[in-house]
Amino acid sequence: MRVLGLIPARGGSKGIPDKNRKLLNGKPLLQYTIEAALGSKLLDVVVFSSEDEILMRLASEIGAEVPFKRPLDLATDTASSLGVVKHALQALSEKGQDYDAVCLLQLTNPFRQAAFIDAAIEKFKEVGTDSLVSVLKVPHEYNPHWVFEASEAKTLKIATGESQIIKRRQDLPDAFVRDGAIYLTKVNVLFEQNSLYGSTISYIESDANRHVNIDTPKDWKLAEELVNKLDD
Repeated sequence: MRVLGLIPARGGSKGIPDKNRKLLNGKPLLQYTIEAALGSKLLDVVVFSSEDEILMRLASEIGAEVPFKRPLDLATDTASSLGVVKHALQALSEKGQDYDAVCLLQLTNPFRQAAFIDAAIEKFKEVGTDSLVSVLKVPHEYNPHWVFEASEAKTLKIATGESQIIKRRQDLPDAFVRDGAIYLTKVNVLFEQNSLYGSTISYIESDANRHVNIDTPKDWKLAEELVNKLDD
């Protein structure tokens, strides 16, 4: 299985100006993900997708391949990840480079490691699902079996649709939430089902101690605190 490592990044950022090239502990944010991807033994190539020439130059200097410039209509706030991935695959296919799967690595999760990327790819190959996502376990107090929705009658109903609540924490099934660090998808699923997920999704659990999803200044501060702990 040939796996494309794809790292997307836009030049603009409303929450944190120039976020993707902002220095985090002395390194541009994009460098963390590129270095992890380059350290992977199972990614066949690491490609950087952006419309921003400064980011493109930085990514190339760090070692990622930058074989195309992303169209501006795929670099807006409303552009979908699916559209960005399909564009990259089509642009590479036109250059004679075809892949069986894509590993999408977002810059906002900078602390995933190369070994974790490889573990995800190994599991993806083993289970044979349409896609695989990295996840974090949901704390029991937020488990969907203990979450309520408001009904039209202004009463509460269990979010899972059950009539009786599970009383004991020990009886709750594990629940997970996507953490955004890794998305793996078969290429035929992307185009035939027009989906990043397809019909079957497997998962790999992330290390919660390494997790941050940088979107706001508060998240950036958390990343600054976390990177110092990880370096210790």
